[in-house]
Amino acid sequence: MSKKSISHKSRTDFDRIDKLEDKDIDFSDSPVITPEMFATTIVRKGLKLVPQKSQITLRMDTDVLEWFKTQGKGYQTRMNALLRAYMQAQKNHNKRSSKK
Repeated sequence: MSKKSISHKSRTDFDRIDKLEDKDIDFSDSPVITPEMFATTIVRKGLKLVPQKSQITLRMDTDVLEWFKTQGKGYQTRMNALLRAYMQAQKNHNKRSSKK
């Protein structure tokens, strides 16, 4: 049995690309970024890193999972956001309870 190579030789003509000047680059398929859009961007340099994710196995009701999946791409991120909001609410509740 022969092993299939998983590496692929690039067919990019890097010599041609290196010789391109800015004026020769076609940006027609790139979205226009307005100054207003640029002003609201988030620059992460120097900020705390985003918490690392952990892969887990989780059992949940099928209908709950299916509902999240119907919400489209990013459903796991939304599930994480809801769990984080619940965690924060519990932390805040516990802080208020401990002060009494």
